[in-house]
Amino acid sequence: MKKIIFLLAITFTFTACKDTPKANGKLNIVTTTTMITDLVQNIGGDVVNIQGLMGSGVDPHLYKASAGDVTKLVDADVIFYNGLHLEGKLVEVFEKMGDQAKTPIALADELDKSTLIGSDYFASNYDPHVWFNIEYYKQFAEKVSSILTQKKPDYATTFEDNKKAYIVKLEELQNRIIRIIESLPKEKRVLVTAHDAFNYFGKSYGFEVVGLQGLSTATEAGVQDVQKLAAFIIEKNIKAIFIESSVPKRTIEALQAAVNSKGHDVKIGGTLYSDALGNAGTVEGTYIGMFEYNVNTIVNALK
Repeated sequence: MKKIIFLLAITFTFTACKDTPKANGKLNIVTTTTMITDLVQNIGGDVVNIQGLMGSGVDPHLYKASAGDVTKLVDADVIFYNGLHLEGKLVEVFEKMGDQAKTPIALADELDKSTLIGSDYFASNYDPHVWFNIEYYKQFAEKVSSILTQKKPDYATTFEDNKKAYIVKLEELQNRIIRIIESLPKEKRVLVTAHDAFNYFGKSYGFEVVGLQGLSTATEAGVQDVQKLAAFIIEKNIKAIFIESSVPKRTIEALQAAVNSKGHDVKIGGTLYSDALGNAGTVEGTYIGMFEYNVNTIVNALK
């Protein structure tokens, strides 16, 4: 009943509210995940006002829109989100906006679906954690630049210059990551985390990736899942496993206890940023800083 009332409220809001005048002349942008917020800020610069719905440590799989979020969406000039059902519980809200002039833009829709990793856990049938492939993220940058140019053509040169400069930084990041990973022997490149957010990372850099909870954090890990993965860790002689900033650590701690109870010493190698960046104002609060931090944490723990 509460769900029906909330959806009715959303519908009323979309039909009753009008755009709020932008006194400063900037584009009013709403984004979902912190990765997209950071991307749009890098390309939009001073020409945009950005409101990110999700902050550090927020799990997009389980995120529910508030009444305040709906107001932000109504007042936005542009709405960017990941898509591929990453923001599962926001899909109904976006569907209610389908007839609006400001149809939300799913950046992952630009990707070649034949190159994506399949998944039965999402309605899209694809693993949505595509930002761990830097080439995909560069395509996101192209799309954001294009949309912002359509909305503010007078600033086309600004958006293009910002995009080019950011892509150069992403290419430099790629080179640094490859050098760091090359220091880790191939047989040690096995990444065990709370959930399968790192499959694109594994595919790009030669890691075998195993998540305790599968692709979606909405799926709870059971005792059998823990015991099965504990046996895998012992068989592969894995030194470290990892918790994630947006997923409760209790499941990984239970996995560690199960492994240690069988006489194999496995440590928690650190906290990885998977579905959200670190705190704003920190190095890990940026996409580039997050990615490099993750790689250093993984490699140092597995050596």
